[in-house]
Amino acid sequence: MESGPKPGGFFQDSAIDSDLESEDLNAQAQEYINRVLLSPVEGSRPACCISPEPLCMGTRALCLKPGSSLDLKRSPVSETLDSSCLLLLPLELILEIFAYLDARFVLKVLPLVCSTLRDIVLDKATWRIRVQKRIQACYPVVEGEDFDWPAACADLEEQLQHWSEDGRKMEHFSLGDGHFASVDSVLLLQGGALCASGSRDRKVNIWDMRKLGQEEEKVLVKSLGVEHNETHKGWVWSLASRGNILCSGSWDSTIKLWDMEAEGQQCGEIRGKAAILCLAFQPDILVAGSCDKRVTIYDPRAAHPLLQSQKVHSNAVLAILADERYILSGSEDRTLVIFDRRCNDVLQRLQLDYYLRSMSYEKPLLWAGDGHGLIRVFENRSGSFQPIRCFDIGHRSQITGVQCSLGALYTTSTDKTIRIHIPTDHPRTLCTHSHNDVVNGISVVGNVMAVASGGQSVEVWRMNES
Repeated sequence: MESGPKPGGFFQDSAIDSDLESEDLNAQAQEYINRVLLSPVEGSRPACCISPEPLCMGTRALCLKPGSSLDLKRSPVSETLDSSCLLLLPLELILEIFAYLDARFVLKVLPLVCSTLRDIVLDKATWRIRVQKRIQACYPVVEGEDFDWPAACADLEEQLQHWSEDGRKMEHFSLGDGHFASVDSVLLLQGGALCASGSRDRKVNIWDMRKLGQEEEKVLVKSLGVEHNETHKGWVWSLASRGNILCSGSWDSTIKLWDMEAEGQQCGEIRGKAAILCLAFQPDILVAGSCDKRVTIYDPRAAHPLLQSQKVHSNAVLAILADERYILSGSEDRTLVIFDRRCNDVLQRLQLDYYLRSMSYEKPLLWAGDGHGLIRVFENRSGSFQPIRCFDIGHRSQITGVQCSLGALYTTSTDKTIRIHIPTDHPRTLCTHSHNDVVNGISVVGNVMAVASGGQSVEVWRMNES
């Protein structure tokens, strides 16, 4: 792979033009499906890819990265005569006792007991030791200077609890009566209380996750803005949200905005010139990637929302991410473009050997799924994104959804599987769910996971609290 800065601004041309001729939306969308989603994987996989290994939950051996050190200190109060018997123990035994307590309990309660326990809990080594004993693998892939070991440990242990034993503790619900065509996008809202789904039946449905297990007509809240039984005039391909506003992007070249605090009433519409394939929503901007090779920035609060737009790719934009500093776009042209919002300039243009279908950014790492079924990892090194890993995590075709947290990596694929991994170096698979159709996307919030199915359904897994 080669990378290098591109001179000049990213969004200097604010005029929108389109190379696409006016044609039937369904035919245009189907041509895209045939070209991008159904095309066979060509060539062999890169030699750098590491095949997956199952996560072993047996003996609790300590696995350290080369050069790392987890020195166990003696108990800081071992010489204090009036200390409790517990605190007179060697530190390694205290940590062993801590291992039987929930990580969040350790974080929230033990520091309130005494200053000695507070010092142990605040020590980064406490959590590094605990994590390494839990997973017996090299973790994380890259440890940044501000890596939050306590939060990582708590998240990791929750994922192990949810998905160990092949996810037997998770309840599964199939919501199959709300759509009559392939579901291509899902998005959990309001902390996982609601779920939005977008489909090729041109509708956006809202589901109440708090009513899972009841009759499906009670779980389905409504279809947004339905006019002639449609939310849009084309396939609904992408969803994004910020606060109480939900955005839906469609093959009809529009982005519609919905106020979830006002029972899903439409509160805006942005008209483009080409199909909207991906969206990213930040507090100040809405970014759209479209079929006409463009990345476009909008301010949905303004009367005239278009801010800037430019062709930065030579083919359709398939995946997009944004935060307060960067906009990242992946295209069918097999490039990844990184734009610095502060400098209003392209930082890099990375040429890849296959296009990216999905991305997830957990600083400093960008996790991306490609059309080969591989996971590629890029590290942000002071504003320069460098490819550092390429993993085979078991998918046999395109990775359509990626979501990464400190403790878990979720992936979906057109190979009809959903996989949950620990984001170690290399990822260890906790659980694999096989489905009866292609899986088009994923959203995970708290103890709820929702996926979009080509079989006209929304599949949901929820932690069984009983």
